[in-house]
Amino acid sequence: MKLPSHLYLDRQNIPYEARSFPPETEKGAANVARALGFLERQAVKTLIFQVDTGECVLVMLGGDQNAISGNLKKAIGSRNIQMAPPETVKQITGYIIGSIPAFGWQAEGFRTFLEASLMNEPILGTGAGQWGEEIMITPENLVKASKASVVNLTVRVG
Repeated sequence: MKLPSHLYLDRQNIPYEARSFPPETEKGAANVARALGFLERQAVKTLIFQVDTGECVLVMLGGDQNAISGNLKKAIGSRNIQMAPPETVKQITGYIIGSIPAFGWQAEGFRTFLEASLMNEPILGTGAGQWGEEIMITPENLVKASKASVVNLTVRVG
């Protein structure tokens, strides 16, 4: 079964591997990683943040990572950001929280950020848009597919 995220990657000629896990797997990056046999760090969380200007941005972190607020605000360029509510996420991405693909749905100019340390991983897993389906992709190809800016979101600086 080809989902829109697979078709997007196919059209862009970006290599990936489609993997499936039992849909009854409990939600969460750690559980997906366990089900597919890779590290929690490699299970990419796709989070939608809302800026006070009304702009929404996509932030990608490893399953075991949390963004440092100051780093996130600096990357986005606003002090007033918050997680977007589920209905906003659905409206903007077309997907429900839990399996938002990192690519294929963004309008031109939509900003996407990837945690820099994920570039050190050999492979990453990202939601394919349907719970139970995962896309395994190299960090370089994830950046290419999502047009992400690679930024430090998790290491406190000075």
